[in-house]
Amino acid sequence: MKLFDLHCDTIERMEEHGENMLTENCQLSLRYLPQVEKWCQTFAIFIPDSKRGADAMEYYERVRAYFHKMLDEHKDIVEFVHNADDIKRITAAKKCAAVLSVEGAAVLGGKLENIEKLARDGVKMMTLTWNGPNELASGNVDPQMGFTDFGREAVKEMERQNIIVDVSHLNDKGMEELMGGLATKPIIATHSNLRSICSHKRNLTEEMFQYIVEHKGLCGLNLLHNFVSDEPMKDSKAELFRHVYRMLELGGEDVICCGSDFDGGITSQMDNPALFASFGDYMVENGISRRVSDKIMFDNALRFFEEMLDDAQ
Repeated sequence: MKLFDLHCDTIERMEEHGENMLTENCQLSLRYLPQVEKWCQTFAIFIPDSKRGADAMEYYERVRAYFHKMLDEHKDIVEFVHNADDIKRITAAKKCAAVLSVEGAAVLGGKLENIEKLARDGVKMMTLTWNGPNELASGNVDPQMGFTDFGREAVKEMERQNIIVDVSHLNDKGMEELMGGLATKPIIATHSNLRSICSHKRNLTEEMFQYIVEHKGLCGLNLLHNFVSDEPMKDSKAELFRHVYRMLELGGEDVICCGSDFDGGITSQMDNPALFASFGDYMVENGISRRVSDKIMFDNALRFFEEMLDDAQ
């Protein structure tokens, strides 16, 4: 079983409660490593909407310091990713490859120069918003807010610094502007499903998903039940498979990947990395080829990183 997971919120929870990476108190724990053949995990530093200006950057620095402390304490089983070659080397050694991202560009504090700082820190992806408005744009709390002038410049600077633009949480108006020409490089939705299958506004419309397909981005399957089904949870794998099936019908074979949202409040019967990794076998059992299943669970994300992050840092 393989897993390349583009999003979890666990490092913030670990920092808040003083947990380590082998914790039994988080959904995301490296104690599952022996059960996963290859595992690359993105750890997002989540910036709450309440954090602004210098407070947002201070919060980021505190959580980042804890993240690196944990990497050092568990260096026998996990290593930090600087480039795509690291992912292949680390996973070949049966360790977890750890990618750093940021959820919420409020971390910038309205300063473009902070994007270069994040790039130096090894941040590979950043969502433009969380749920509410910030200096760049807004999530669905304000559906009428588009990009600010600063937000447009921030997207351009992220592309220059090779920090991948993550559109999960961005409202529809912001997505329309990105798709209308603001984005000049492939974008990703690290933890978003299809709105045609589950009507939550956090999910992507089919038009948005097809834009990602056409521009060779990625879309990570989110396990949070509110984003998986409009009905009460019965069978998490079967319900998530409906999204996969439709995404494949829309030409998404090369862009579907994983974006668990572990320890972001998810409710799922796949509530740990080993169970999520087993979704690959479930897809094969239900008519998806092993080749396509492997692409969804690991290979699509690795290929994307090879194409986008070939500037070793």
